[in-house]
Order: sequence, then structure tokens, then C-alpha cells
Amino acid sequence: MAAIGAGHLTAGLSSALRQELAWTSGRLSPNRSFTPLPALSTEQPHVSRSHTVKAEPEKPFEDNDDLSLKDYFEQSKNLIISDGGPPRWFSPLECAFRMENSPLLLFLPGIDGVGLGLILHYQKLGKIFDVWCLHIPVMDRTPFTELVLLVERTIKSENSRMPNRPIYVVGECFGGCLALAVAARNQDVDLVLILANPATSFRRSQLQLLTPLVEIMPDQLGLRLPFILSLMTGGPLKKAMTSLEKGLPLQQTVEELMQGLSQVMDDILPRETLLWKLELLKTASSYANSRLHAVKAQTLILSSASDQLLPSEDEGERLRRTLPKCEIRRFNDSGHFLFLDDAVDLVTTIKGASFYRRGKSVDYALDYIPPTPDELKRAFEPHRWIDVATAPVILSTMEDGKIVKGLSGVPSEGPVILVGYHMLLGVELIPLSSSFVFEKNIILRGMAHPMLFEKLREGKMPDVSAFDTMRVMGAVPVSATNFYRLLLSKSHILLYPGGVREALHRKGEEYKLFWPEQSEFVRMAARFGAKIVPFGVVGEDDIFELLLDYDDFVKIPYLKAQIEELTNEVVQLRADIGGEVANQAVYFPGVLPKLPGRFYFLFGKPIETEGNELELRDREKARELYYHVKSEVENCISYLKEKRQSDPYRNLLQRLIYHAQQGFTSEVPTFEL
Repeated sequence: MAAIGAGHLTAGLSSALRQELAWTSGRLSPNRSFTPLPALSTEQPHVSRSHTVKAEPEKPFEDNDDLSLKDYFEQSKNLIISDGGPPRWFSPLECAFRMENSPLLLFLPGIDGVGLGLILHYQKLGKIFDVWCLHIPVMDRTPFTELVLLVERTIKSENSRMPNRPIYVVGECFGGCLALAVAARNQDVDLVLILANPATSFRRSQLQLLTPLVEIMPDQLGLRLPFILSLMTGGPLKKAMTSLEKGLPLQQTVEELMQGLSQVMDDILPRETLLWKLELLKTASSYANSRLHAVKAQTLILSSASDQLLPSEDEGERLRRTLPKCEIRRFNDSGHFLFLDDAVDLVTTIKGASFYRRGKSVDYALDYIPPTPDELKRAFEPHRWIDVATAPVILSTMEDGKIVKGLSGVPSEGPVILVGYHMLLGVELIPLSSSFVFEKNIILRGMAHPMLFEKLREGKMPDVSAFDTMRVMGAVPVSATNFYRLLLSKSHILLYPGGVREALHRKGEEYKLFWPEQSEFVRMAARFGAKIVPFGVVGEDDIFELLLDYDDFVKIPYLKAQIEELTNEVVQLRADIGGEVANQAVYFPGVLPKLPGRFYFLFGKPIETEGNELELRDREKARELYYHVKSEVENCISYLKEKRQSDPYRNLLQRLIYHAQQGFTSEVPTFEL
């Protein structure tokens, strides 16, 4: 089992890495951020095609934080100034450059109707989607059923043009109801719904009480107070607190936010419009709820725990139980207007949930979007202490057999299969994945257990959302098909033949390989001429002691039943083979931490398969190579176990003394090679 997604982040990304991770900005104009399309007919929407570029799939995208909440206020005012006419689509200029064959993404706005709700996400969305946003003018009074027909006509038109490509519908609040209504009427269209705090809970919300209040309140008060309270619960409040921490005047920050909100709300939701929108929201909620049984689309619910307008957290759970292909992601610190919270990254959320695809199903090779520098930071930084505590020694073997420090002996051009030993609980993954990122600019594609991607039933296993970071970092559910596709895309593949049995080994089994008898990967590697790099890693016995293992737990009836329950919740692998490797019981061993020692990695000499495809079709020849690879992994482990005995800095205390003398940024030496 491989699980990529945690590790060490150095103080900052090197300039070389940042250059490697850079991708086309896609920003066409520094002064304008959207292009409203004039004279658009609601009968047949038309959006001019933005330029598409063929992206290099192995280069992570760069982050771009040019747009802010202030831009939302300013551009909302600009859009409303020349407002009028029917509802219509526009395409943001920031979304002008995108990857080849990018799917269409339709954004359906919330109660404001402006259509700029995704403004903080344009830069990243525009590189992987063809983004259209629906704008509903302030004085427009189009009934809900006609809005449904408008979106439906757009979807049908685009589906007929690109029938093999999914259409994404992102709906916020009111837009969530609109998306569900359209999906219920179009079961034959491949739709992917992403619903942020959908207003299907309107009847259980405080918004229902607003109508009689608005009718007796003076003009221009309306929804402003709850809007501000809700918005300030999320990103803007955190922004104000950050300004305070930096010594900036808090009053000035808050005044700017309040002024922007006040001016925009006066224009967007005058009293007559607010009354209409509340009635529209009531109709939309009833319409969508009455048709939930007909929604068959793949759906991702985004729920804010601090939503002051709607009971979104409870509603998300209700929809997850009701809709057949539905997952949920929770945002504990965000308010109602989720997409205006700068702590929320919609693209990262989509990638982490494995919801990005350009065909009928996810292609984990072709549809993979490498992580941005910001995503790398969020993945590695929380686990930096592991890298600091274990001071990994990473060695590799050159073509002439010479062992050197670093990863220079590992081929940079794929396809490459890294085959090795899985330490207890997979603790080696953290320094392993980060080392490849920061030294070679390579994202390892780990062949992972399906438990990271799906659960067979609800129970005590963590929700699959707990593994989102691992999927962003390249984890792929292990299967022959996915292995084939990764080889075809010339990836660097991380493979652990020992799987769960090796990662959850018993007492006295450290550094023992639990590989199946079949040569599972050799012939496939030969078909693509892949290089096989065996590697060993040691150090688990220097960081914790295994006190209670599977054999101890199954002696206690209650714990045995718990293990069986957990195991039955996940997809079983290798159920058709015998031997100890088929024991895929899922449990968490009891361990006692030690004063940390040190991790040691050794990557063996690359084994060439190119030109041997015909020879390795013979099962015996393939088995010989398979056992050779296994033997090389064992040799790497033996070498490291012996050499670490002579490492003067194997103990943490010695490393701390060295850092105190040489500085904490200095690299700690190790044994002589």
C-alpha cells in the first residue's frame, strides 16, 4: 500500500522548484476580470471560446493570488452599472487559457445573482475548466422554472457538442437548488454537481423569517446585517485578524470591508429585489427537494459549519444520505459565502475528492493535475517535525554501482517503478515523497490501497475525506488498469508488493518482506521498457516499539470483532491468493514512541527492462527477475542495517549537539560510504 501526501517542507521553495512548477498565468488583462457578453439570448446562450493550450501534465501549476474580496466588491459594482436584460452567461478573462479537452464548468450564483462568486478561484479554475458564470440582473424577475429551462438548454446544447465530456455545475445557495433541479430533469447527461451550502434547507433556516421583516423595514436595510455576519464568519474575519497580528490598523481593515459590503448590498439587494429573491429561494428549495429522488449525478457537497444563514452542516449530511453518488467535504471555520473565503481552495477540493475528470470516468494518469507550490506546502508543512526528528539519510546507486548521497542514481525520465519495503504504518512515505519533490521535482504516483478512495459501508473507518491530501499528492487506487495508465504516461510509480500486510506487520517481523509469489509487475514493466529501482529503508525500530500487534488483539473477543468490522468496510485485495500476504486485516497497532533515531534510504542500481519484452513474456524469466528485484530490496535493507551502526549521529541527542554547534540549517553527516 502506498499513501503519498505527507512529509517535510523546507523553509521555502527553491527558485529552481518554483521555476519548474510555473505554468501559464492565463491573465489577459490587468484591469478587467470578466467579459459580460452583450445581447445574449436566453433561448440559445453562446459564449465565445477561449483559447486552449496543451498543458504539460507533469508540471504542477503555479499559485496566483492576484484577486481578493475587494475585487468582488468592485467588479460587482461595475457589472451592475450597465445591468439590464435577461439572465445570461459570461466567461471571466482569467479563465482564457486552459488545458486541452477541459470540461465545461457552469457556475450558478447564490441569492445575490451577480455571478462573481468564484472570483477568488478564477486563476486556478480557468486552467482546467471552460468556465461560464450565470448573471441574473438585479431587476430581473425570471421565474425559477424558466431559469431551470435556461440552464437546461445550455447543458443540452453543450452535451450534444461534446457528448463524451462531463459538464460541471457549481451551485452556491440558490444555485445549488437550481443545479439539483436541472440534474433531476437530465439524468442522461453526464453531470458533476458541486454544491456549496445549497438552499434546500430554506424551510429550516432563518431566511424564512426575513420576508415579513423586510416588508416593514426601511429601504436598503434588508439582508445586510445577516449577510455581513455570515460573511465575516469566514475569510474576511480571518483577514482582519491577520491584519491585527501584522500590526496593521484593524479599524481600517474592518471599515474597508464594511464599506464595500454596504455599497454592494445597496445595489444588489434593494428591498423589492430582496423580497423577490426570498420568494424565488422558497420556490427553488421546494422544487429541488421534491425531485431529489430523480438526481443521479455525481455530487460533491461543500458544507460550512459556521453558516449563519442556513443549517448547512446538517443539510449536507441529509443530502449525502439521500443522493446515490454523493460525497461531502466540511469546512468548520467558514461562513455561508464559502467561495469568498480565501482559506478555501475549490480546485484543491475537487482534486482531493478525485472529482476531476475529462471523460466518462476518472483517468488517474491523464486527469491528474500536479500540486501547486501552495498545495505542496499544505501537504508537507504539518509533518515537517518527522523530517526534523529523523534526519533522513538518502542514498542511491549509480550505473557503475557506486553509492552516492542523494537521488542522482534514480532516473529522472520515466517510466520508473520504485519497488521497496513498507515500514510499519508507512512512516517512510513522509521523507520519501518530499525528497523526490524538492531534489528532483518529481511527484511520486503511489499505488495505494482502495480504502483511501472508497468505503463499502459506513462504520468506524475514517471518512475518505481524511485522505484528500494523499490524492492531491498523486496516490492512485492499486489496479492493473491504473498501473498500465501510469506506465503509459511515463510516471514515477511507487509500489509496495507487501501492501497492508507489510505495513501492519507483527512483532519480530520488522524488515521482513511479505511479497506474493506471482511476479505481478515485471511483465507489465517490460512492455513499456520501464526501469525498476529496488529500494530499502530502515529506522522504524529506532522511533517506536511495537507493543501490541494483530496476534495480541485477536485474543480479545471484543477487539477481534472490531478488527473484522473495520476490515469488512474496505475493499479486499488479494482475496484470491493464499499465504500470509493475503491477510489484509485493517487495524492500528499499539506502539510506544522512542527517542527518535534516524531513517536511512538506499535506492539500488536501476534494472533495465527495455528490449526484454519478448524474453519476459516467459513466466519463468519474469519470475527470475521478480525474485532478483526482491533480493535487491533485501540487500539494500541489510546494507543500511549494517552501515547505520557506524553513524555517529544516529541518536537524536548527537544530532542536536551538532546543530547547536553548526547551525540548525546545516546537514547532519552520516557514515562513510
